[in-house]
Parts: sequence; C-alpha cells; structure tokens
Amino acid sequence: MDFDFAAEQPKLVQLLIGVAAFLVVVAVILLLVDRAPMRRRAWSHATILLLPALALLGIGLVVPAVRTTLLSFMSGDGRDWVGLDNYAWMFTQPEALTVLRNTLIWVLLVPLLVTTVGLVYAVLVDRTRFEPVAKSLVFLPMAISFVGAGIIWRFVYAYRADDQDQIGLLNQLVVSMGGQPQQWLQEPPLNTLFLIVVMVWIQAGFATVVLSAAIKGIPAEIIEAARLDGASPVQMFFRVTLPSIRSAVIVVLVTQSIGTLKLFDIVRTMTGGQFDTSVIANEMYNQAFRYGETGKGAALAVFLFVLVTPIVIYQIRQRREVR
Repeated sequence: MDFDFAAEQPKLVQLLIGVAAFLVVVAVILLLVDRAPMRRRAWSHATILLLPALALLGIGLVVPAVRTTLLSFMSGDGRDWVGLDNYAWMFTQPEALTVLRNTLIWVLLVPLLVTTVGLVYAVLVDRTRFEPVAKSLVFLPMAISFVGAGIIWRFVYAYRADDQDQIGLLNQLVVSMGGQPQQWLQEPPLNTLFLIVVMVWIQAGFATVVLSAAIKGIPAEIIEAARLDGASPVQMFFRVTLPSIRSAVIVVLVTQSIGTLKLFDIVRTMTGGQFDTSVIANEMYNQAFRYGETGKGAALAVFLFVLVTPIVIYQIRQRREVR
C-alpha cells in the first residue's frame, strides 16, 4: 500500500507543530530554572517544574470533570437545561435501576470473591515445594487484557443447538453428563454471575501475590508462639494470620472495589450490556455515544465519580496511618 504524502501532510504538520511546542516548553523551563535566584532556587525549581504538570492536570481532568457535571443537568443534545431530570431517570426508570442493581452485585461479590480466593490460595501454597509454579499459574490471567479474557470466556460459555456439536466448554460438560445446553449469557440474573466469574479469574492472581507477600511478612516468633500454645490450623488462620495481614486485605478489597465500579471491558465484550447485564460504565458509554443522550451519560459518569471518591479517600487515609 503506497503512502500518500499529500493526503497525510496535514497530520504531519500537526505532529511537527506538537513536537516544536514541546521543545519550546522544555527550553523555557530550562531557561527559567537556570535564572532562578540562588536563595530560593529549591522553591523556584519546584514551582517551574510543577506548573506544566498542573496545567496538563487541569486541562485533562479538572476541565472535563466540570464540563461533565454541567452536561449532567442538560438535555440529550446539550442545549437545554433540564435540572435533575437525568438523575431522576437514573433512579426511577426500570432499565436504569437494572444497571444500578447489576453494579451493586458486582461491587459486593467481586472484591469479596477475589480476596477470598486469593487468600485461600495463598495460604494453601505458602511454603510448599510447588509454590512458585502454583503462583505463576494463578497469576497468568493477569497478563491477559479484559477484552482478551472476555473473548476466551465467550467460547467457554458458547451455545449451540441440541443437534449440533458444542464448542463451548461448559455446555460440552453439561451435554456429556446428559444435560441440555444452556444459553448462559442470555439468562438473567445468572448471566451476571457468569460474567463475575471472569473478573474473579483475572484478579485472583493479584490478590494471591499481595496476600502471599503479607503472609510471609508475619514474624516467625508469632507463628511459633501460637503453635506452642496448641493453636489448631483454623485458629492459626483466624487469630494469627488474618489479623496480621489486615492491611493487605484492605488494600485488595479497596483496589478491587474501585476496579469493579469502573468495569467496562468484560461486559462490553461478552454481552454488550444486553440481557440485563449492563453496568454503570457500559451504560454511560451507550447513553453518551450510541444513543446521543449526553445528559444521561454525564449523569451516570458523575454518579460513578461520587461512588469511587469515598473509597479513594479511605485508601489515602489508610496509607497515611500506615506511615
């Protein structure tokens, strides 16, 4: 395929302009740093170096956040002021309530299941001969993108009619045991649980690595003292291991909660939000970019931001307490 220089010339010019602007900014920063007063050089350097980052932060985050908040009070075309109508739609219409219900299910189940699976797995393989291999196996799905994992599990849940050969692993197992193939991704509310399995499969490796490292950080003296006192394995787990790794457990729970709230890829890839499986991030995309309802999409975005903010604040406070 031949490269058409004339057709691509505007893009190349824009690229050159961007590179030139970047070089000018760098040159100005270096010049200001060099000429900063000696007595206040530290503060001057910090201010000069931070200003570009703060400007980009404002342009990339603050301005879009303010504009999105304003759009959430506007009509679908962004021209008329509708007040709280978009928020009323979110909490009154059946399709929007289904989205909120699904998001709540995801947020309640995914962090709990991921943490539980990771913790149990980390305890079982701790200090065993095959620990490195076991951790590698459970961590492998983390190397796969959410889209890739969604495609893989679509084949796992794939459905064919009774008179056809099943290509889906799950339906093949059901048929081999004398059952009937099922359309797993089209039967609410179970289809949401089948999507949650994918998320747990991906994130269990992260939880295992974090919690396993925390378990190895427990002082040997505490473990030995508990054993000398006659503590059983169950008592060791609930009275020694779990309290000792409390901070790591919180980190996993918080991280998974934030990731689950903004989940988009798995739902989009596997069902497209159909069959009552949509979540806030997916519905935000649909309303804003597919249906042309920018006001409703912006309202969902603002609501998602409100949900994530308390979790982020809690995580920041936890880190400060640890320090």
